[in-house]
Amino acid sequence: MSTVTDVNASKQRMLWYAGGVLGLMLVLAVELIVPANRQSMAFDEGCHAFAGYSSWTRANFGVNPEHPPLVKLLAALPLLSQPVHYPTLPPMPFKAQCFIGAKQFFYSGQNADGMLFRARLAAATLTVAAALVVFAAGYEMFGAIVALLALLLFVFEPNLIAHGAFITTDMGASLFLFATVYAFYRYVKKPSAWRLAVTGILAGLTLAAKHSGILWIPILCLLALSEILRNDANAPRCQGGRLRCCLRFASSLFVVGLISIGILWAFYGFRYQATPEGQALIPSLAEYARSIQHPWEQKAILYAARHHVLPESYLMGLVDVIVFPSKYMNMYLFGRIYRHARWFYFPAALLIKSTLGFLALVLLVPVAVTLRHDERWRELLFLSVPAGLYFVVAARSDFNIGVRHILPVYPFLIVLAAFAGWQLARYSRKWAYAVALLFLFHVASSAHAFPNYLAYSNEMWGGPANTYKYLSDSNVDWAQQLKFTRKYLDEHGIKDCWFDYFGRGLVADPGYYGIVCKPLQDFIDFVPVGNIPPHISGTVLISATELSGAVWGPGELNPYAQFQRLRPDAIIADGVMVFHGEFDVTLAAAVAHAHIAQMTLYSRNPTEVQLQEALTEAQAAVSLAPNDSGSQETLGDVLMKLNRKEEGRAAYQRALTLAQTIYPDFQDQRIEEVKQKLQ
Repeated sequence: MSTVTDVNASKQRMLWYAGGVLGLMLVLAVELIVPANRQSMAFDEGCHAFAGYSSWTRANFGVNPEHPPLVKLLAALPLLSQPVHYPTLPPMPFKAQCFIGAKQFFYSGQNADGMLFRARLAAATLTVAAALVVFAAGYEMFGAIVALLALLLFVFEPNLIAHGAFITTDMGASLFLFATVYAFYRYVKKPSAWRLAVTGILAGLTLAAKHSGILWIPILCLLALSEILRNDANAPRCQGGRLRCCLRFASSLFVVGLISIGILWAFYGFRYQATPEGQALIPSLAEYARSIQHPWEQKAILYAARHHVLPESYLMGLVDVIVFPSKYMNMYLFGRIYRHARWFYFPAALLIKSTLGFLALVLLVPVAVTLRHDERWRELLFLSVPAGLYFVVAARSDFNIGVRHILPVYPFLIVLAAFAGWQLARYSRKWAYAVALLFLFHVASSAHAFPNYLAYSNEMWGGPANTYKYLSDSNVDWAQQLKFTRKYLDEHGIKDCWFDYFGRGLVADPGYYGIVCKPLQDFIDFVPVGNIPPHISGTVLISATELSGAVWGPGELNPYAQFQRLRPDAIIADGVMVFHGEFDVTLAAAVAHAHIAQMTLYSRNPTEVQLQEALTEAQAAVSLAPNDSGSQETLGDVLMKLNRKEEGRAAYQRALTLAQTIYPDFQDQRIEEVKQKLQ
């Protein structure tokens, strides 16, 4: 009788366990679907989806070569059966081509929201898969309870949810890097040709997801080294001595590397050329690579290009990873703008953007290991080494623009945190209560942010409504608030307004969402929208990233510096600040005039009349903002084009003096540019 009772009880526990897993996966689905439907297009999404569609239908991997194709191809799959408008664009630099093409691709018709939602759901499958892999790893490494706790932490991790349905490469990298390490762990435990092949395939998918996926190489090498140093005689790969152990791991990693390179080439159709025949990348790979400052990096990439070691588009992305952030990205942290990356950015972002419950559980990992005298060193190393290496490399990188760039760290930390929680809960009743409170706090804090997870920050920093005070860009404001902005304007009956948001006309079309505000940005699709008056009144809406000055620079380089000193009358979706009153925006007006003049210079063979009009615009810019080095440089460009050399050189000299005087660190590109013109 007792045997039957035990079997029934066991079945009941299994049913409850399965119900818990299913319930958490349903919660995850809601967390992904609702924001995917409510949020407008985020900064990189249109570009990725358009690039994926171009790869499927035109075999063109030159659209958005900054990123490998896996996620882009996946997101574009649902669009292949849809009636879409594919734009025909003239030759132009690949970054402009992607953003302009994406905007026309989505917003030329009337179904942009439907297209975006379907593409987001396809991308969200990666997040669902990541949750299941984290659950499987937790189950195999530490048992059923740890697996369930890890799934709970994953489902309520606000950063994973925030980026979980975006058409970006971050969740793809997070999934496949973790899956690669987990597959290698299974191979080390029980070697087989099949497990080695799976590791190689997943390593290839990691490469095809994001350029940082290349870090699987040092990660697996370090993990193999840890096995060699431990030299456990019971480990299958290390029987027969340390030398044999070393040779076996070296050969295994070599096979994984070969398979991964083959998988990467497969995603590019085993074709070196990025673009179809008759088209070319602008700039070319060789031309762009000349911008790399470190000679050995430049030589390595050009060598790989000459010998077709890797696809051209992939190599172009590597160049972009090296060149673009160091030249064009500022860092914003704790209300201050830095011209270049700082090592403390990601530690600070992790502390701000993670729940306090989760952070506490991670910090308790060494306590749990010490108190419980746990000797599962392989499992602990396979989780801590990848997280630590990835974090250190990220901290030394130039991509200080969002916690999303360390997103692959989270799955490893989640399993470690779940392990620590369960170990401590088993140690004593007091620890069990404390751990339960930490898990509840994690869940409650995350759920409170629904559905605007992108701007999440924990309670120590004031919550999502205050994140913009400490961070910018994809940490809080990524152009995703247009639907919420339209709702706010309708509810308050606002018709007369000015609006600038992150994306500056490159991402979503505010008109598509019925936003009637006049644009306070000067460019739409890289084309000036016209003059902006130096004095405006009424309602002004400025998104957090534009307001921070991260795009413009600090102090008087930022046309919205005056708004930083004001308290917003309202905050829309934790990312768009609302101000009412009268405001001087002379720098924004000057920049608009200067850009109109620049467009004339960029056109082919401008007439004398057009050049005189450009001169009028440049002079207006200088009149409005005489201390703006950009306006002075534009005036010099126009004067030189009119063959008024002395006046042009004088304008260049004023531009150089201003750039060297006013926050020169943030005008380094202009300083070099103007110096070349003076020569």
